[in-house]
Amino acid sequence: MLENLTTPEIATFFTSMLPGLELRLGIPLGIGFGLSPPQAFIIGTLGNLIPAFFILKLLDPIANLLRKHSKLMDRFFTFLFDKTRNKHSKKFAKYGKAFIIIFVSIPLPGSGAWSGSLLAYLFGVKYWQAILLISLGVIIAGILVTAGFGSIHAIFTYLVA
Repeated sequence: MLENLTTPEIATFFTSMLPGLELRLGIPLGIGFGLSPPQAFIIGTLGNLIPAFFILKLLDPIANLLRKHSKLMDRFFTFLFDKTRNKHSKKFAKYGKAFIIIFVSIPLPGSGAWSGSLLAYLFGVKYWQAILLISLGVIIAGILVTAGFGSIHAIFTYLVA
């Protein structure tokens, strides 16, 4: 029974859900475990998108509840939201909602679906519009990671064989 929980597909899917790691680890892990690059891309992209649906739906009620009942949490969220708005407000003003696509699509630590969801929430992007923008960014990031790692993996496999 446990062998079904450790398949390359499941590892790729759930690794792609993790904040910070997301597609940058999920897709290479899937390819490394024997999935084809298109399989790793599809499974990783789907796994990476799942948290965005929940983050965008639950962030506001959870943040409001915590802020209401804890001064420490209120200070934390005020700090986090102010810092994030200050860091990205000029870029958001310059590029508009396309900034979310650009931000999410850059496969570097600190960007991705988790951070893109936070940005969309902070800048008041409506739920379904945010899902669309984040989805486009995740697809672009997935293509970049798959192409980059797929190429490196192919070269390495060629050199070792």
